[in-house]
Amino acid sequence: MTAFLQNCFAGLALGSTYALVALGFVVIFKSTGVINFAQGGLLALGAYLGYTFSNNLAVAFGVAVLLCCASAALVGATFERIVLRRMVGQPPFAVIMITIGLLFILEPMITAIWGFDQKQVTNPWNIRTVEAGGLVFGVRDLWTIGLTAAVVAAFFAFFRYSSLGLAMRVTAFDPEAALAQGISARRVYATSWAIAAALAALAGILMAAGPGGLTPSIGFIALAAFPAMILGGMDSPAGAVLGGLVIGLAEALTRGYQDELFSWAGSNVSVIVPYLLMIVILLIRPYGLLGTKEVRRV
Repeated sequence: MTAFLQNCFAGLALGSTYALVALGFVVIFKSTGVINFAQGGLLALGAYLGYTFSNNLAVAFGVAVLLCCASAALVGATFERIVLRRMVGQPPFAVIMITIGLLFILEPMITAIWGFDQKQVTNPWNIRTVEAGGLVFGVRDLWTIGLTAAVVAAFFAFFRYSSLGLAMRVTAFDPEAALAQGISARRVYATSWAIAAALAALAGILMAAGPGGLTPSIGFIALAAFPAMILGGMDSPAGAVLGGLVIGLAEALTRGYQDELFSWAGSNVSVIVPYLLMIVILLIRPYGLLGTKEVRRV
Protein backbone atom coordinates (compact mmCIF):
# COMPACT_ATOMS: atom_id res chain seq x y z
CA MET A 1 0.00 0.00 0.00
CA THR A 2 2.88 2.37 0.77
CA ALA A 3 4.35 1.83 -2.71
CA PHE A 4 0.92 2.40 -4.27
CA LEU A 5 0.40 5.68 -2.42
CA GLN A 6 3.94 6.80 -3.27
CA ASN A 7 3.30 6.16 -6.93
CA CYS A 8 -0.03 7.99 -6.73
CA PHE A 9 1.70 11.04 -5.27
CA ALA A 10 4.29 10.97 -8.06
CA GLY A 11 1.44 10.67 -10.55
CA LEU A 12 -0.37 13.69 -9.10
CA ALA A 13 2.80 15.79 -9.38
CA LEU A 14 3.39 14.69 -12.96
CA GLY A 15 -0.28 15.04 -13.81
CA SER A 16 -0.29 18.60 -12.45
CA THR A 17 2.31 19.53 -15.06
CA TYR A 18 0.32 17.82 -17.79
CA ALA A 19 -2.80 19.63 -16.61
CA LEU A 20 -1.16 23.05 -17.03
CA VAL A 21 -0.02 22.25 -20.58
CA ALA A 22 -3.34 20.66 -21.54
CA LEU A 23 -5.19 23.69 -20.17
CA GLY A 24 -3.15 25.85 -22.52
CA PHE A 25 -4.12 23.61 -25.44
CA VAL A 26 -7.80 23.91 -24.53
CA VAL A 27 -7.76 27.69 -24.07
CA ILE A 28 -6.56 28.24 -27.63
CA PHE A 29 -8.74 25.54 -29.16
CA LYS A 30 -11.84 26.78 -27.35
CA SER A 31 -11.36 30.37 -28.51
CA THR A 32 -9.98 29.82 -32.03
CA GLY A 33 -10.80 26.22 -32.99
CA VAL A 34 -7.10 25.56 -33.64
CA ILE A 35 -4.75 23.06 -31.98
CA ASN A 36 -1.54 24.84 -30.98
CA PHE A 37 1.30 22.48 -31.82
CA ALA A 38 3.80 25.11 -30.68
CA GLN A 39 2.86 24.54 -27.03
CA GLY A 40 5.95 22.38 -26.47
CA GLY A 41 8.20 25.09 -27.87
CA LEU A 42 6.60 27.72 -25.64
CA LEU A 43 7.10 25.39 -22.67
CA ALA A 44 10.80 24.99 -23.44
CA LEU A 45 11.21 28.72 -24.05
CA GLY A 46 9.59 29.52 -20.71
CA ALA A 47 11.82 27.02 -18.92
CA TYR A 48 14.99 28.51 -20.40
CA LEU A 49 13.84 32.05 -19.67
CA GLY A 50 13.24 30.97 -16.07
CA TYR A 51 16.77 29.52 -16.01
CA THR A 52 18.17 32.82 -17.29
CA PHE A 53 16.33 34.88 -14.71
CA SER A 54 17.12 32.53 -11.81
CA ASN A 55 20.72 31.58 -12.61
CA ASN A 56 22.25 34.23 -14.85
CA LEU A 57 20.48 37.26 -13.41
CA ALA A 58 20.36 35.88 -9.83
CA VAL A 59 16.69 36.73 -9.42
CA ALA A 60 14.75 35.04 -6.61
CA PHE A 61 13.11 31.88 -7.89
CA GLY A 62 9.56 33.08 -7.22
CA VAL A 63 10.21 36.28 -9.13
CA ALA A 64 11.92 34.30 -11.91
CA VAL A 65 8.76 32.19 -12.28
CA LEU A 66 6.61 35.30 -12.64
CA LEU A 67 9.03 36.87 -15.11
CA CYS A 68 9.28 33.77 -17.31
CA CYS A 69 5.48 33.42 -17.40
CA ALA A 70 5.07 37.11 -18.26
CA SER A 71 7.75 36.89 -20.95
CA ALA A 72 6.19 33.78 -22.51
CA ALA A 73 2.76 35.46 -22.42
CA LEU A 74 4.24 38.43 -24.28
CA VAL A 75 5.73 36.10 -26.90
CA GLY A 76 2.39 34.33 -27.35
CA ALA A 77 0.41 37.55 -27.66
CA THR A 78 2.97 39.07 -30.04
CA PHE A 79 2.90 35.98 -32.27
CA GLU A 80 -0.89 36.17 -32.41
CA ARG A 81 -0.75 39.90 -33.20
CA ILE A 82 1.91 39.78 -35.92
CA VAL A 83 1.23 36.42 -37.60
CA LEU A 84 -2.04 34.76 -36.68
CA ARG A 85 -4.18 37.87 -36.92
CA ARG A 86 -3.46 37.93 -40.64
CA MET A 87 -4.88 34.40 -40.87
CA VAL A 88 -8.36 35.27 -39.64
CA GLY A 89 -10.91 33.63 -41.91
CA GLN A 90 -8.41 31.16 -43.32
CA PRO A 91 -8.89 27.36 -43.03
CA PRO A 92 -7.92 25.97 -39.59
CA PHE A 93 -5.43 23.62 -41.26
CA ALA A 94 -3.40 26.60 -42.49
CA VAL A 95 -3.28 28.08 -38.99
CA ILE A 96 -2.26 24.72 -37.52
CA MET A 97 0.62 24.53 -39.97
CA ILE A 98 1.76 27.97 -38.82
CA THR A 99 1.84 26.79 -35.20
CA ILE A 100 3.98 23.84 -36.33
CA GLY A 101 6.25 26.33 -38.06
CA LEU A 102 6.55 28.31 -34.82
CA LEU A 103 7.61 25.11 -33.05
CA PHE A 104 10.32 24.49 -35.64
CA ILE A 105 11.53 28.07 -35.18
CA LEU A 106 11.62 27.94 -31.38
CA GLU A 107 13.50 24.65 -31.08
CA PRO A 108 16.69 25.64 -32.98
CA MET A 109 16.54 29.15 -31.53
CA ILE A 110 16.62 27.72 -28.00
CA THR A 111 19.60 25.48 -28.73
CA ALA A 112 21.41 28.32 -30.51
CA ILE A 113 21.08 30.58 -27.47
CA TRP A 114 21.41 28.13 -24.58
CA GLY A 115 23.09 25.10 -26.16
CA PHE A 116 22.44 21.40 -25.70
CA ASP A 117 24.08 20.88 -22.30
CA GLN A 118 21.99 19.96 -19.28
CA LYS A 119 21.43 22.89 -16.93
CA GLN A 120 20.38 23.03 -13.29
CA VAL A 121 17.87 25.72 -12.37
CA THR A 122 18.54 27.46 -9.06
CA ASN A 123 15.51 26.82 -6.87
CA PRO A 124 14.63 26.92 -3.16
CA TRP A 125 13.95 23.21 -2.68
CA ASN A 126 16.66 21.34 -4.64
CA ILE A 127 16.18 17.64 -3.76
CA ARG A 128 14.72 18.18 -0.27
CA THR A 129 12.02 15.81 0.91
CA VAL A 130 9.61 15.52 3.81
CA GLU A 131 8.29 12.32 5.37
CA ALA A 132 4.78 11.69 6.64
CA GLY A 133 2.99 8.44 7.35
CA GLY A 134 5.84 6.37 5.98
CA LEU A 135 5.72 8.21 2.65
CA VAL A 136 8.43 10.45 1.20
CA PHE A 137 7.26 13.63 -0.52
CA GLY A 138 9.54 15.70 -2.70
CA VAL A 139 9.29 19.38 -1.80
CA ARG A 140 9.32 20.29 -5.48
CA ASP A 141 6.42 17.91 -6.12
CA LEU A 142 4.44 19.45 -3.27
CA TRP A 143 5.04 22.92 -4.69
CA THR A 144 4.08 21.73 -8.17
CA ILE A 145 0.77 20.35 -6.93
CA GLY A 146 0.08 23.42 -4.80
CA LEU A 147 0.93 25.94 -7.51
CA THR A 148 -1.10 24.04 -10.08
CA ALA A 149 -4.11 24.00 -7.77
CA ALA A 150 -3.76 27.75 -7.16
CA VAL A 151 -3.34 28.56 -10.86
CA VAL A 152 -6.28 26.39 -11.89
CA ALA A 153 -8.48 28.03 -9.22
CA ALA A 154 -7.39 31.48 -10.41
CA PHE A 155 -8.02 30.44 -14.02
CA PHE A 156 -11.62 29.38 -13.37
CA ALA A 157 -12.25 32.44 -11.18
CA PHE A 158 -10.95 34.66 -14.00
CA PHE A 159 -13.24 33.02 -16.55
CA ARG A 160 -16.25 33.17 -14.30
CA TYR A 161 -16.03 36.57 -12.62
CA SER A 162 -13.93 38.91 -14.80
CA SER A 163 -15.33 40.86 -17.73
CA LEU A 164 -12.54 39.65 -20.02
CA GLY A 165 -13.11 36.06 -18.95
CA LEU A 166 -16.82 36.46 -19.69
CA ALA A 167 -15.96 37.93 -23.10
CA MET A 168 -13.74 34.92 -23.84
CA ARG A 169 -16.52 32.51 -22.88
CA VAL A 170 -19.06 34.33 -25.04
CA THR A 171 -16.66 34.43 -28.00
CA ALA A 172 -15.96 30.72 -27.65
CA PHE A 173 -19.69 29.92 -27.51
CA ASP A 174 -20.89 32.20 -30.32
CA PRO A 175 -18.33 34.48 -32.08
CA GLU A 176 -20.99 36.26 -34.15
CA ALA A 177 -23.11 37.08 -31.10
CA ALA A 178 -20.00 38.31 -29.28
CA LEU A 179 -19.14 40.59 -32.19
CA ALA A 180 -22.69 41.93 -32.22
CA GLN A 181 -22.31 42.82 -28.54
CA GLY A 182 -19.16 44.81 -29.24
CA ILE A 183 -16.70 42.23 -27.89
CA SER A 184 -13.29 42.46 -29.55
CA ALA A 185 -12.40 39.06 -30.97
CA ARG A 186 -8.82 40.23 -31.53
CA ARG A 187 -8.42 40.98 -27.84
CA VAL A 188 -9.86 37.59 -26.93
CA TYR A 189 -7.52 35.73 -29.28
CA ALA A 190 -4.45 37.61 -28.05
CA THR A 191 -5.41 36.94 -24.44
CA SER A 192 -5.92 33.24 -25.19
CA TRP A 193 -2.43 32.94 -26.64
CA ALA A 194 -0.94 34.87 -23.73
CA ILE A 195 -2.63 32.61 -21.16
CA ALA A 196 -1.65 29.42 -23.01
CA ALA A 197 2.00 30.53 -23.28
CA ALA A 198 2.12 31.52 -19.60
CA LEU A 199 0.69 28.15 -18.52
CA ALA A 200 3.26 26.34 -20.70
CA ALA A 201 6.07 28.43 -19.22
CA LEU A 202 4.94 27.65 -15.67
CA ALA A 203 4.87 23.93 -16.42
CA GLY A 204 8.30 24.19 -18.02
CA ILE A 205 10.06 25.97 -15.16
CA LEU A 206 8.52 23.62 -12.58
CA MET A 207 9.78 20.61 -14.52
CA ALA A 208 13.20 22.19 -15.11
CA ALA A 209 13.60 22.82 -11.37
CA GLY A 210 13.44 19.08 -10.72
CA PRO A 211 16.33 16.63 -10.33
CA GLY A 212 16.32 15.90 -14.07
CA GLY A 213 17.45 19.43 -14.84
CA LEU A 214 16.85 21.35 -18.03
CA THR A 215 17.57 20.13 -21.57
CA PRO A 216 16.07 21.14 -24.95
CA SER A 217 14.01 17.93 -24.94
CA ILE A 218 11.84 19.30 -22.13
CA GLY A 219 9.37 20.45 -24.77
CA PHE A 220 8.38 16.85 -25.43
CA ILE A 221 6.28 17.03 -22.26
CA ALA A 222 3.62 18.61 -24.47
CA LEU A 223 3.38 15.34 -26.42
CA ALA A 224 2.22 13.58 -23.24
CA ALA A 225 -0.10 16.47 -22.35
CA PHE A 226 -1.78 16.29 -25.76
CA PRO A 227 -3.54 12.97 -24.92
CA ALA A 228 -4.66 14.62 -21.66
CA MET A 229 -6.49 17.28 -23.65
CA ILE A 230 -8.09 14.68 -25.94
CA LEU A 231 -9.03 12.48 -22.99
CA GLY A 232 -10.67 15.29 -21.03
CA GLY A 233 -12.35 16.96 -24.00
CA MET A 234 -10.84 19.45 -26.42
CA ASP A 235 -13.26 22.22 -25.43
CA SER A 236 -13.36 21.57 -21.68
CA PRO A 237 -10.93 23.35 -19.30
CA ALA A 238 -12.09 21.13 -16.44
CA GLY A 239 -11.58 18.12 -18.69
CA ALA A 240 -8.00 19.24 -19.41
CA VAL A 241 -7.22 19.28 -15.69
CA LEU A 242 -8.92 15.92 -15.15
CA GLY A 243 -7.21 14.43 -18.19
CA GLY A 244 -3.80 15.65 -17.03
CA LEU A 245 -4.22 14.07 -13.62
CA VAL A 246 -5.51 10.78 -15.08
CA ILE A 247 -2.62 10.57 -17.55
CA GLY A 248 -0.09 11.41 -14.84
CA LEU A 249 -1.46 8.77 -12.48
CA ALA A 250 -1.59 6.13 -15.22
CA GLU A 251 1.99 6.85 -16.29
CA ALA A 252 3.38 6.86 -12.73
CA LEU A 253 1.56 3.67 -11.72
CA THR A 254 2.72 1.91 -14.87
CA ARG A 255 6.30 2.97 -14.20
CA GLY A 256 6.04 1.91 -10.55
CA TYR A 257 4.72 -1.59 -11.31
CA GLN A 258 6.52 -2.07 -14.60
CA ASP A 259 8.90 -4.76 -13.35
CA GLU A 260 6.11 -6.71 -11.68
CA LEU A 261 3.31 -6.46 -14.24
CA PHE A 262 4.67 -5.16 -17.52
CA SER A 263 8.20 -6.57 -17.78
CA TRP A 264 7.14 -8.42 -20.94
CA ALA A 265 6.32 -5.11 -22.67
CA GLY A 266 9.78 -3.54 -22.44
CA SER A 267 11.35 -0.85 -20.31
CA ASN A 268 9.49 2.17 -21.70
CA VAL A 269 5.91 0.96 -21.62
CA SER A 270 4.93 3.92 -19.41
CA VAL A 271 5.69 6.25 -22.33
CA ILE A 272 2.94 4.76 -24.50
CA VAL A 273 0.33 4.48 -21.73
CA PRO A 274 -1.05 8.03 -22.31
CA TYR A 275 -1.72 7.23 -25.96
CA LEU A 276 -3.26 3.84 -25.24
CA LEU A 277 -5.55 5.47 -22.70
CA MET A 278 -6.43 8.18 -25.19
CA ILE A 279 -7.39 5.60 -27.83
CA VAL A 280 -9.58 3.69 -25.37
CA ILE A 281 -11.41 6.84 -24.27
CA LEU A 282 -11.94 7.97 -27.87
CA LEU A 283 -13.49 4.62 -28.72
CA ILE A 284 -15.94 4.97 -25.82
CA ARG A 285 -16.48 8.76 -25.78
CA PRO A 286 -15.17 10.40 -28.97
CA TYR A 287 -15.71 13.87 -27.50
CA GLY A 288 -13.74 13.14 -24.29
CA LEU A 289 -14.73 12.67 -20.68
CA LEU A 290 -16.08 16.21 -20.21
CA GLY A 291 -16.14 17.45 -23.80
CA THR A 292 -19.25 18.77 -25.52
CA LYS A 293 -21.01 16.22 -27.64
CA GLU A 294 -21.42 17.50 -31.17
CA VAL A 295 -24.95 17.20 -32.53
CA ARG A 296 -25.56 17.50 -36.24
CA ARG A 297 -29.02 18.01 -37.66
CA VAL A 298 -29.80 16.65 -41.09
